[in-house]
Amino acid sequence: MSNSRRDFLKLSSLGVLGFTTPIQKLSAAFLNNIEIPGKDFSFGLQLWTVKEDMAINAKETLQKVASDGYHFVESFEGKQGMFWGMGHKAFKSYLDELKISILSSHCDIQKDFERKAAEAAEIGMKYLICPYKGPQKSIDDFKRFAEEFNEKGAICKKNGIRFAYHNHDYSWKEIDGQIPQVVMMDNTDKELVDFEMDIYWVVAAGIDPQAYLQKYAGRFRLCHVKDLIRTADGHESCILGKGTIDFHSILKTAKASGTKYYIVEQEAFTGTTPLLSAAADASYLQHFKF
Repeated sequence: MSNSRRDFLKLSSLGVLGFTTPIQKLSAAFLNNIEIPGKDFSFGLQLWTVKEDMAINAKETLQKVASDGYHFVESFEGKQGMFWGMGHKAFKSYLDELKISILSSHCDIQKDFERKAAEAAEIGMKYLICPYKGPQKSIDDFKRFAEEFNEKGAICKKNGIRFAYHNHDYSWKEIDGQIPQVVMMDNTDKELVDFEMDIYWVVAAGIDPQAYLQKYAGRFRLCHVKDLIRTADGHESCILGKGTIDFHSILKTAKASGTKYYIVEQEAFTGTTPLLSAAADASYLQHFKF
């Protein structure tokens, strides 16, 4: 992950970014039938992958994403809000035209969360997701995060949607002899809180994704499908199928363990571009077989 995104997510987690949030889309009927007939699974794109293109022209970028074959998108909350300055109803209407939906969004959970949950529900979204908390000094910090997630999950449940937490590598690194990810999962109510496994960051932390998908079957309802390539400085993401992650084994286990939503994310584009990468990633999953 770039330093700029780490800084963005850290500020978001602290609730200090001045977001202005127009809101977003999707017909509940379409989302409830998001499994695509004839496909083993449906897959979407985390819009962080094409964030620069979205900032220049959101509508053209979404049109390109739809034409690549993605079934849905996962947004994030930046300067233009989760819904890219369109307002949630207009954003929904535009995605309906493209025959694509918004499943979820990463967001600042410290600011106006009640409103965000109500607006997300209004347009048929399924999830609001905490994208980042950052490394902590004490395992007690992660216990407090679990309490917070239960609170946010209750707000989401009240509105008919779900809450989830998205991991990075730090939550898999032991503190005080305990794994923060395990602490958060063991101390959250499964009726209120789901988890989005970023497979890249689990592998980067030296953890076997399949072991935790099986151990916590039904908890990782979403996953980020992001490949990893080794570099002189460590590692970076790359086009699916060009890296080292065994997605055929991992996604087979994920599906058997209750994962429902598969979301492409790519953050590095050595020798290519975000839009070209998004197209190549979609092609990989269109031909993917469990």
